Amino acid sequence: MNRLSLETSPYLLQHAHNPVDWYPWGAEAFAKAKAEDKPIFLSVGYATCHWCHVMERESFENPETAAFLNAHFVPIKVDREELPDVDQVYMSALQAMTGSGGWPMNMFLLPDLRPFYGGTYWPAQDRPNFPAFVRVLAGVAQAWATQKNQVLENAEQLTAHLQSALRPRAAALSTDLHMVALAGLSKAFDLSYGGFGGAPKFPQSPALLYLLVQAWRGDETIAKHLQLTLDRMAEGGIYDQVGGGFHRYAVDGIWRVPHFEKMLYDNAQLARVYAGAYQLFKHERYRQVATQTLEYVLREMTGPDGEFFSAQDADSEGVEGKFYVWSEAELRAVLGQEAEAAIKLFGATQAGNWEGLNVLERRFPDQTLRQRLGLGETEYQAWVNDIRTKLYDVRKQRVWPLTDDKVLADWNGLMLRALAEVGRVLGLPRYLEAARRNAHFVLDTMLKEGLLRHSWRAVRGSTGRGQLKPQAYLSDQANYGLGLVELYQATGELEWLEAARGLVEGILQHFHQESLQDALDSGLPVKAKDAYDGPYPSGNAAAAELLFRLAALYERPDWHQVALSAVEAYAQSLGRNALAFPALLLAHQVGSEGSELALLEGDLASEVRRQFLPLTTLATGPQGALPVLSNRKPGLAYLCRRGACRLPVDGWEALRAEVRYIYPGSLV
Repeated sequence: MNRLSLETSPYLLQHAHNPVDWYPWGAEAFAKAKAEDKPIFLSVGYATCHWCHVMERESFENPETAAFLNAHFVPIKVDREELPDVDQVYMSALQAMTGSGGWPMNMFLLPDLRPFYGGTYWPAQDRPNFPAFVRVLAGVAQAWATQKNQVLENAEQLTAHLQSALRPRAAALSTDLHMVALAGLSKAFDLSYGGFGGAPKFPQSPALLYLLVQAWRGDETIAKHLQLTLDRMAEGGIYDQVGGGFHRYAVDGIWRVPHFEKMLYDNAQLARVYAGAYQLFKHERYRQVATQTLEYVLREMTGPDGEFFSAQDADSEGVEGKFYVWSEAELRAVLGQEAEAAIKLFGATQAGNWEGLNVLERRFPDQTLRQRLGLGETEYQAWVNDIRTKLYDVRKQRVWPLTDDKVLADWNGLMLRALAEVGRVLGLPRYLEAARRNAHFVLDTMLKEGLLRHSWRAVRGSTGRGQLKPQAYLSDQANYGLGLVELYQATGELEWLEAARGLVEGILQHFHQESLQDALDSGLPVKAKDAYDGPYPSGNAAAAELLFRLAALYERPDWHQVALSAVEAYAQSLGRNALAFPALLLAHQVGSEGSELALLEGDLASEVRRQFLPLTTLATGPQGALPVLSNRKPGLAYLCRRGACRLPVDGWEALRAEVRYIYPGSLV
């Protein structure tokens, strides 16, 4: 047992029995490195990371390798999901050094935490282009002993480069920003299978949400590509055809074979995309995917108090994907007389489509199979659901992948927003109740001294509720704030909007200096600043959207200006590299073209809540509850933009015409 046995992170606990003398990130390890004049070996990963598991088995469990590590370095293990600022700074360093990154990320640092060398997975034995880990360790140890001045010079140069690279470069926003951005995105479209680029292929959820808004605004080219992407993803193996929910990415370019881990953030955002697309295009399959995805989260990724877990592993029994794949013989044994049609439904074969087994797909035309079975549409859907249930009942008897049950505030905010939005537009109260439970849990458990703390995990066998880590990030306040705003829009309950306002005040007090900062002062050699939207919106983008929306409701032009500055800070890059900033682009549209819809509670408010209006913030409540609700008459709706309101209207059809006036061509 090493020091990690005292941690709560599932990833760190996975390494608690290693012979490596691991330290958690903190003062004890830093002091040891300085006192003994040893470099730090920093290894960063996460609990559901496949290659992290591989490197642990090959190297960190090896007594000889561990002994060398312990003798020459101070080893520190970090969960990237628990300390995203640490991960971001050193990932930026690794990418600067090598041009690429990934996990596990293994970095060598000076005792003062400046990086000087690093890489990702290193094997136990030499491979072509991959030196053995022990050889890397020996080389770094020798350089530290005999070439320390060069090591120090490398660290100084790399740190200076990082300080420059992470500095925002502001400029005026061009008037054709979104036209240029969409043209850039279009160049990356895969016109055969949807999505962006080739293999490996990620959903790029923030980009899909941006495209969804452009499709709503009437861009037919974007709408066609969005539908192509959603159709191919829903058909492919990246979507769990049995249990619902999306895997993290496809290893190929056709969405067939996934990397099997499932992340909370992907499923939250993709549920929103599919539900919104259903509102636009009325394809029943989109509705099914949205609801099946949320049902998966509520069934497998939700804790006893409504908290949402972070991820599920790709591996079970040490084998990637074993939990999810099927042989044709298994399908026949489980389904009996229905097997032939089900095998056609899921595209299974005796040879399989991955390592002799089948990742289930849904590429066979439903209409053709339905006609072969002689079923009506309702009966066919019931038959498909029955097949899925039978397979799920068998699959759940298998050895389950690990569920990383730590609770992250920002990722919970993404799922809160998804449940509230999907529950609102599809009229599903069960999702709204799940959203309320989560909001009560997070605000009661993770809000401390005015800030949402990033990470909480139940302590098994403890009488307390769990352990709350002290770190707080911009992403937590902003993404959870957006979830609370959506819960308010879905329910009209002002307590959620007031809680979101409290988070905005925390952002402005703790994270806003000359610009928005990602993290509180953490002692890192450079400030963490990651405005790029990866698989979920950056804290900068989420904060900009939140500030824009609440500035309008509370009539706070100063908040609007802070949000605008957060967008302008990356103006030089927004149009040129749209795929890196889709959530910030969407935030800009909310700020520059967004509207507010003010109306007192009543029948019209209930009808309006069912509408998909992505650039409009809904303000409902009693007279005068918000500045935007002052002097409003019952039964009338007021559509406002940039502080000016259209004439009030008294029904949805009249309001629809007003929305179309403000957003010509929109699919309202």
